[in-house]
Amino acid sequence: MSAPSFWPVPEEEQGRALATLVSAFTDDPVERWLYPEAQKYLTHFPEFLAAFGGRAFGEHTVWSLGDFAAVALWLPPGTEPDGDAIAKMLTDSVSPELHRELFSVLDQMGSAHPKHAHWYLPWFGVEAGQQGRGLGGQLMTHCLQIIDASHLPAYLETPNPRNVSFYERHGFQATGSAQAGTCPPITFMDRAGRHSGMGRTSDR
Repeated sequence: MSAPSFWPVPEEEQGRALATLVSAFTDDPVERWLYPEAQKYLTHFPEFLAAFGGRAFGEHTVWSLGDFAAVALWLPPGTEPDGDAIAKMLTDSVSPELHRELFSVLDQMGSAHPKHAHWYLPWFGVEAGQQGRGLGGQLMTHCLQIIDASHLPAYLETPNPRNVSFYERHGFQATGSAQAGTCPPITFMDRAGRHSGMGRTSDR
């Protein structure tokens, strides 16, 4: 069987790409802390995805493996999430009793975010029914070949501790975390820029 194709996702396919991520994060501890009710999750999480990573579509740095089996939204150097849109949609959609803890975590994330030029990965996921087949590793390997060509570092936050070892296998290292009240911790991870001949990654 041939390997699934790796390809850039055009803006008109944004809905399908976000649907894959909605599926991928269904059991995520932080996202379900935000939206514990299934209907609210399905309604509001796509809006959160778009606010936090939607600018990647305009930058043409959204990549998919196969027929949207796995999707990555990368923000290239100089492009940041839409902070105003994030704050507004979370204020409007998340239960008010969580706001203090939520915005404390967001402040911690903002303070830790690198100030130097880097690639930022706000969203990366494999469709729920496709997980466990190595597709995430394949997609990450393809993406890092592009990132490594720029010789710049990469940065992400993961809200699921199960994913830390996956990112470590691809050269990321944990640098800290954000946590407040009942919100599950979010781990910060950084990957140094690669120079010629040093851009290899591994996948198990």
